[in-house]
Amino acid sequence: MNGQPTADVVDRIKDVPIYRSSIERGHFPILEKPEIARGFPDNWMTPALAEALAAGEAEYVLSTGTNHARMQIIRPPYFLLNSYYRLWSEHPDLAGTWHEGSRRVSLTTVLATEHVARVNAGKRGEAAPAEPTLDDRRLDDRTLYLNLRLDPASWTRAEVGRMLAEIRGAAAEHPGGRYLLDCSSYHLAHLVRKVDRWNLWEDFPRPAAIVHAYEYTPRNVSRYLRERFDCPVVDLFGSTELGYLYYGESGGDYRPYLHDMSVELVPVAPGSRTHSLIVTSVRNPWMPLVRYRSGDCVRTADGSTDPGRITRFCGREKELLPAPDGPVAQADLDDLVGDLAPAVFVHRLTVSDGGPGAADGSGTAVLDLTTFDGTPLDPAEAGRLADAVRLLTGRPARVAHHKHLPIGPSGKYAWLATAATTATATAAADRRSAEGTR
Repeated sequence: MNGQPTADVVDRIKDVPIYRSSIERGHFPILEKPEIARGFPDNWMTPALAEALAAGEAEYVLSTGTNHARMQIIRPPYFLLNSYYRLWSEHPDLAGTWHEGSRRVSLTTVLATEHVARVNAGKRGEAAPAEPTLDDRRLDDRTLYLNLRLDPASWTRAEVGRMLAEIRGAAAEHPGGRYLLDCSSYHLAHLVRKVDRWNLWEDFPRPAAIVHAYEYTPRNVSRYLRERFDCPVVDLFGSTELGYLYYGESGGDYRPYLHDMSVELVPVAPGSRTHSLIVTSVRNPWMPLVRYRSGDCVRTADGSTDPGRITRFCGREKELLPAPDGPVAQADLDDLVGDLAPAVFVHRLTVSDGGPGAADGSGTAVLDLTTFDGTPLDPAEAGRLADAVRLLTGRPARVAHHKHLPIGPSGKYAWLATAATTATATAAADRRSAEGTR
């Protein structure tokens, strides 16, 4: 597959300024994120888009930007939500809850909660509330957002009780008590740990299904959730600018969800079995993306570039760590941790040589980690894990246990960092953890 758009796609983008030279040349290069930003929004402006913006049928938004710069895009209102709802209504493990009217409770970053509250306040012509109420946090008649804190590790018993009560309220709106629990997997794992700690399971109605759709889910966290919930646990893969592209099934396989899209894979380095995800999409009519490098890395069942054989989403391309045997992705480290130390909860690799983008594999590596029960790994297990990290990265490595690792300002965890950026934050987090959570 050469990745060039079909005649139908070219016809649908012919008026978009950014693509004029490619149409004239008859060749579309890979579209990088800086190119999207260059000349924005003029490079995307068409008479139809200008009319849509004036009528409120298109809007400017920012990508979520987990640990990197956010990108401004144009899309229809509720573009990502509509993509989610359509997938919810069609997914073999989830469709039943959609069609029977089950409510959706969303346990994810506080930034998402604040966005919902801000949009609702704007509709009323008011300023965003400092502490959003339950009604402030209702996205629509189906979805309620729960989280009000940046770091879920800081949730108090009273706060957990409030969230469980709101979950019970959502469940009670269905005659059978069924609801969909939408989450960041880390946030749900934190909630489970709190419920375990305070013995609150009688207050926690079990969901009919769980969806995690907001970040990479480590193997240990996925296992931890599946062991505690007897329901489908589904992973969705997508982005703010594209909508959802793939969905997991309860058996663990991924299925493409590519209406108005096509995908190609390009190795991240010669001979690598890790590939960059390149997407052509006209799903968003106001900002069609042709051969767009999403920034995500994937693997296939046979190492080929066949997008129909994707089995793993491996993390972000910007976070590939140079190593003697080739770039190391988030999934490579995650596989080691999952295989050798299933008790590990949050982990972060801190490298001393500049981390992502470093020119070589020199320097040292520290695998900072927490465990689900707070107990340090035994010395033999920690030693095996350090040896495996050394072989993977080509750097001398050690393992460091922490009671708490700080979450990022986006409300998501970084798996890779440099020593200079983490020392102060980790020390502060350990001090807060030592003070205890009331």
